[in-house]
Amino acid sequence: MRKSLMRITLRQLRTFNEVCDLKSYSRAADEMALTQPAVSLQIRQLEELIGQPLFEYVGKKLYMTEAAEALQAASRDIFGRLENLDMQLSDMQGSLQGQLKLAIESSAKYFVPHLFAAFKRQHPEVMLNLTVVNRAQVIKRLSDNRDDLAIMSMVPQDMGLEFMPFLNNPIVAVAPSDHPLCQVEQLTLKDLEPYPLLIREAGSGTRRACEEYFKEKRVHFTQTLEVSSAEAQRECVVAGLGVALLTRHALNLELATGTLRELPVAELPLYRSWCVVQAKAKRLSPVAHAFLAFIRTERAQISQLAERFDGSLPRPSATH
Repeated sequence: MRKSLMRITLRQLRTFNEVCDLKSYSRAADEMALTQPAVSLQIRQLEELIGQPLFEYVGKKLYMTEAAEALQAASRDIFGRLENLDMQLSDMQGSLQGQLKLAIESSAKYFVPHLFAAFKRQHPEVMLNLTVVNRAQVIKRLSDNRDDLAIMSMVPQDMGLEFMPFLNNPIVAVAPSDHPLCQVEQLTLKDLEPYPLLIREAGSGTRRACEEYFKEKRVHFTQTLEVSSAEAQRECVVAGLGVALLTRHALNLELATGTLRELPVAELPLYRSWCVVQAKAKRLSPVAHAFLAFIRTERAQISQLAERFDGSLPRPSATH
């Protein structure tokens, strides 16, 4: 090993990681409560130890060099091992402590906080670092080893991933309560074709699942409106801009209050499973192991949590 690499400090690596994540010296300085010259000095010292430039400007945009990408992968491994050590030391003292880094598909964000809250009741000293992105971005984060675990549906089969399905993700068709389709007792997907369809952005897992299903059922929508979030998609339906296929977990309040109606489409719900996912070669932290064990052993509790998202109003508590 080069002797110069042994002189790299954790503080330098932390500063370097902030610049990598934020693509800006000034924003990294603000995040770390440092001056910009102090950040620049840390990076220059690192470049001297590495023997290669780490960043370059093209126009006004900062880009990582090949050496920076290699250093970033090594630094994540170093900090990950230190976090694991901290968790193991806590475990030796009889309590599970540390942070769970979890990346989830955006349509899972309605359910996963309740899942983690149930886990945290068993392990109150565990903290959560939650990143909500679309399916394509979850896959990229798995490839870059950014998180402990991911939760997504439609897991790619060509990336060497291990996954465990644990909950159905029902995708349903919805319309505003005064929509003509709400007056029909039984529908097919073909009946929805004449109406505008609100779809998610490219890279969304829900969009991909629906498009594959439409192809299988030979259904084609000529009028579509792309919306980049489930919340905006839901509000567009409320506003009368079209119908949409959304995970039922995102519609609990609207269905319960009658703002939206689930359409009685014979071919729906479309079921996809939520899966907890990890890279096969990844060494999991004690917290990540405990979270996996919780999902594996607490299926009944998870099913009860999911019942909160079936679109029913909560029952009033009995009074005595």
